[in-house]
Amino acid sequence: MKAIVIHAPKDLRVEDIAPEIPGPGQVAIRLAAGGVCGSDLHYYNHGGFGAVRIKQPMILGHEVSGYVAAVGDGVENLAVGDLVAVSPSRPCGQCRYCAEGLRNQCLDMRFYGSAMPFPHIQGAFREVLVADVSQCAKADGLTAGEAAMAEPLSVCLHATRRAGDLLGKRVLITGAGPIGALCILAARRAGAAEIVATDLELNALSYATCAGADRVIDMAKTPDGLDAYGADKGYFDVLFECTGVAAALAGGINVVRPRGVVMQLGLGGDMTVPVQALTAKELDLRGSFRFHEEFPMAVEMMQKGLIDVAPLITHTMPLADAEAAFRIANDRSQAMKAQIAFA
Repeated sequence: MKAIVIHAPKDLRVEDIAPEIPGPGQVAIRLAAGGVCGSDLHYYNHGGFGAVRIKQPMILGHEVSGYVAAVGDGVENLAVGDLVAVSPSRPCGQCRYCAEGLRNQCLDMRFYGSAMPFPHIQGAFREVLVADVSQCAKADGLTAGEAAMAEPLSVCLHATRRAGDLLGKRVLITGAGPIGALCILAARRAGAAEIVATDLELNALSYATCAGADRVIDMAKTPDGLDAYGADKGYFDVLFECTGVAAALAGGINVVRPRGVVMQLGLGGDMTVPVQALTAKELDLRGSFRFHEEFPMAVEMMQKGLIDVAPLITHTMPLADAEAAFRIANDRSQAMKAQIAFA
C-alpha cells in the first residue's frame, strides 16, 4: 500500500509500505481524507521545528478519517463500512501523568507523525491504517473531510478549556490560520462576546470573518492596528496566540487587560516573552499542547451542527498529488485547510 513519507526538507515521497493486520481491539481503516497540518509543513519545509529534526524517513499525517475495512477480535462497537475520525493521541495509560488524567502529557506518547522521539512515531498518511478501537469516533452524518477536521478542532477545544470561563469575554486571536479560525469557532461556542483576529494575510482574515470574528486586523497593512486596544492597560480578557511568533505574543500581551489570560498554542521554537508585562499586569500565561478527551467531543459538536468546519476546507487533492497538496497548503494567500483524498 502507499504512504506519504518525508525523507528530508522538500523530499516528500509516495512510497510502498507493508500492510498491517488488525489485532484484538483494533480496526483496519481505509483512509478517506487527511489534512495537511502546520507541523507536517514544518517537517516538509525545514525537516522539523525547534530542536526537533527528522533523523529517519517518517510517514507524515495525523488529521485523518476513513472507513472501517476490517475489525479485530473483541471489537463490537464498530462495523465494516463505518466512517470514523481517528485520534492520533495514543497515551500509554500507565505513566504518572496518565494516572493523573493528564493524558496529553503522557511520558510515552505515541502521537502519529512525530519526530520528537527516536525511533520516530510513524504517521497516519497511508492507504490503510490499523488503529486501536479507542482512537476511533464514529462520524455518521459528516463528510470524510469534516471528520478529518476533528483533530485540529480538538486542539482548539483543549485550549478553550484551558482558558477557563469565556462567557461574555473579549477575545483576541493572533494568527488566523486553521487553528486560529477554529479557535474563533470554539471561543464563540463557549460564549465569547467579542472576538478580534489578526494576521498578515488577507485570505486568512477573510476566513476568520466567515468563522465569526467581529473584527479582523491586517497587521501587514496596519502594524499599529492593535494600538487602540492598549489604552487603560488593555482591552481583551483572553489572548489565543496561534502563531508561535514572539512579536505576535508581545503585541497581544500589550492589549490584554490586567489579570487576563494568555493562551499559547503556536509552536515556533523558543520565544522571547515580555515577563515584566506579565508580572505588572498579573497575567496568567498558559500553555496548551495537543488534547485527548476532547476528540470525541469535537466529533459530536460537528455532528450536532454546533460547529461547522466545512467552509475552512479549501482544497482537496488526490494521493498521487500529495506534494502538490503540501505546496498549496504552504500558500496562505490561497489555502486555509488543504486535504488529501486517499480514496
